[in-house]
Formats: sequence, C-alpha cells, structure tokens
Amino acid sequence: MKVLAPAAVASEAAGIGPSQCLLDKVSRHGVGRCGVKLNVDQSRRKFAVVLLGPPGAGKGTQAKVIAAHCRVPHISSGDLLRDHVARGTKLGIQAKSVMARGELVPDDLVYDMVVWRLRQRDAEQGFILDGFPRTAAQAGWLDAFLEHEFFDNAHASKGLPVVVEIQVDYNNLLRRLTGRRTCPAGHIYNIYLQPPRVDEVCDVDGLTLVIRNDDREQVIRERLAAYERETKPLADYYWATERLFMVNGDLPVPEVTAQIAKVIEAHCAVAMNSKL
Repeated sequence: MKVLAPAAVASEAAGIGPSQCLLDKVSRHGVGRCGVKLNVDQSRRKFAVVLLGPPGAGKGTQAKVIAAHCRVPHISSGDLLRDHVARGTKLGIQAKSVMARGELVPDDLVYDMVVWRLRQRDAEQGFILDGFPRTAAQAGWLDAFLEHEFFDNAHASKGLPVVVEIQVDYNNLLRRLTGRRTCPAGHIYNIYLQPPRVDEVCDVDGLTLVIRNDDREQVIRERLAAYERETKPLADYYWATERLFMVNGDLPVPEVTAQIAKVIEAHCAVAMNSKL
C-alpha cells in the first residue's frame, strides 16, 4: 500500500521506517511493554489527535497505546455513549430513548457528550479522539469548539487537531473481521490471526466457538462500504486544511504506532522520548 503524507513526514511514510525515538524501545513482545514520557512545550498548542480508519483498522489499539505513552486520555465516542447510558446521566437517558426507537443519536446530543468529556481535568493537556468526528459537519463543529475553548488563543502557534487515517488493504480488513470467532463465555479468537489450538473450540473452556451476526462477511462488506461513503467527505475536509496524514495499517502494530508517533512529533509540538 502506498502511504501518503505531507512533506514533513513524507520520507518516513514512503519508507515505512520505524520511528527511532519510539519503536526502537518497543519490545518485540508487544507495544505495551514500552513507556514514553510526554514533553509538552506549555507555550505552544496542546496535544490533539483524531484517529480515522475503517472497522478492523486497529484505531482503538493504537489510540490506547499512544494515549498511555503520552499521558492523555483516549476518548472513544462509542465508549462515551455507552458510559452515559450505563450511568443513567441526563444525556445517557436521552440517547437511550433515541436508540430504543431505532434512530441515530443526533449530533447535538453527541456534541454535548464530547464537550462534557473534553472539559474533564485529564484532557486539559490534550486527548486522542477515536470514532468522532464521523462527518465533515462534525469536524467543522469540533474545530470551532476547540479553537474557541480548548487551545490557548494567546499564542500564535496554537493549532487544530492533527488527523491520522490508518489505511488497511480491503482483503486484510476482511480477514481481520470475518475471521473473528467468539465463545459463549466471551473469549475471542481470529481463525487467521489468532486461532484456537483446536478448530472452532475455545482454549479456555472447551466451548464451541460461534460467528456473531455482525462478523458475517455480507455484514462486514456493508459496514466497510458505509464507512467509505461516510468518511470521504470527512477526509476531504481535513485534507483541504493540510491536517490529514495517512499511515500504513497493514504493518505490525509497533510499526503502525511508530508512524503515528512521527506525525505527532512533527505536528503536535510534542517530544516522545522513550524509556523502558
């Protein structure tokens, strides 16, 4: 896959080279064994990253890794919605009522949840957004909100979120998503990437693995097609403002992390210094 990026990181993206400041310290046994200290120049813009990518691209995995390294919260719009519903907040009750009617949660309600979350103390120095925005209209709203409230307008170097799109080959996405198998107790496998020791049998409890309806190929293809339709205007919006960077999501997790780290270092006024 060809990786596209603005000139500041083009040389790294073209060679798919690992970031020396991050990946060199990542254990071959998993990214989670690496620790990264965040150094933020307080006189410059805060840390704000939006992750885009189709289902199966690994957005959640990458967001958690980078957020932990950089000591900023990973804010998933899906998790945020479920949290409000579970806690029975005013916003959650409204959202639950809408979903019970089979309708999409309206933008205004989503905005209120995002505003509530971004105003929490742990997000003062920055955040990683996953699953929001989903449309160009939402992106425009987010820019306006952040420019007005989140960033320090006293400094000329303030900026809007950097957007990273994790691109994955279509056939690889199908393997990741259609290969998923689940046991009744909740243990999850992938017959291509993380198969059980015995075909279709859970390693933990011996229960027969099943294919959830959401993991069937036709459903997956429809989800991917919907993503392409919905995301193109969003990607165009960010590309027009020179804030969209593509990384190769077909690579191993640590190497994808390294590509994202290079974008963050170049455009978020952040130094990601690795420490074991």
